[in-house]
Amino acid sequence: MNVTAVLRSEWAKVHTVRATLAALACVPLATAGFTALACATHEPGAGAADFDPVHSSYFGLGFGQLAALCFGVLVVTGEYRGGALRMSLAAVPRRGLFYGCKLAVVGGLGLAVGTVTGLVSFLVGQALLGEDGVGLGAPGALRAVLGCGLYLGLIAVLAAGVATVLRGPVAALGLLVPLLTFVQPILGTGSRAFRVTRFLPDAAGQGVLHATPWAGLGPWSGLAVLAAWTLLLAAAGWRALERRDA
Repeated sequence: MNVTAVLRSEWAKVHTVRATLAALACVPLATAGFTALACATHEPGAGAADFDPVHSSYFGLGFGQLAALCFGVLVVTGEYRGGALRMSLAAVPRRGLFYGCKLAVVGGLGLAVGTVTGLVSFLVGQALLGEDGVGLGAPGALRAVLGCGLYLGLIAVLAAGVATVLRGPVAALGLLVPLLTFVQPILGTGSRAFRVTRFLPDAAGQGVLHATPWAGLGPWSGLAVLAAWTLLLAAAGWRALERRDA
């Protein structure tokens, strides 16, 4: 079976399952929706000297990220229900080809939807910021839009890798949601722990959304750290798939 055929098969598995489509659709809806709520309460002209209008457009990303995590997890764990994985591996005996194409579809869809999410959230946020809003030509604005797509695509692949190791949606989301949603925001950027937590996947990757200097990693170094996490966990998933029976 060639790569194109396997990619089509993996795409068919995604767009014929309502749960995965719903999770994917919730990425832009949640991100732009919560961003709109936050920016609508902003008083034009009242921004502090360090106010970052670009980053304000991504207030809702944490909520959209939850949907991206669910998407990556559901695409993988759906294979473990009803013996579907055995059927998939019977059709595609080369596990590396099967796994690689699945991650390619997850990452490609995450990137595409993430980029749309980045653009919509930016435009909605800036419109609601009034006179404090900026355009796509502002320093760091276009980078944030494209970076949002890269961030969400990598997060979806990372989630798929973890789900391949743990096999169950409850176990995978039970690990990913607290680690990528609560740890860094609760500890904050002013604590000593931030010296460590800034290297977590979410804190590192979201540096690309900042147009002004902040306490975390730089935009591209942060994305590189997130990519390293993603590669590591995707490799762990591949090893688990190779060593275990279907």
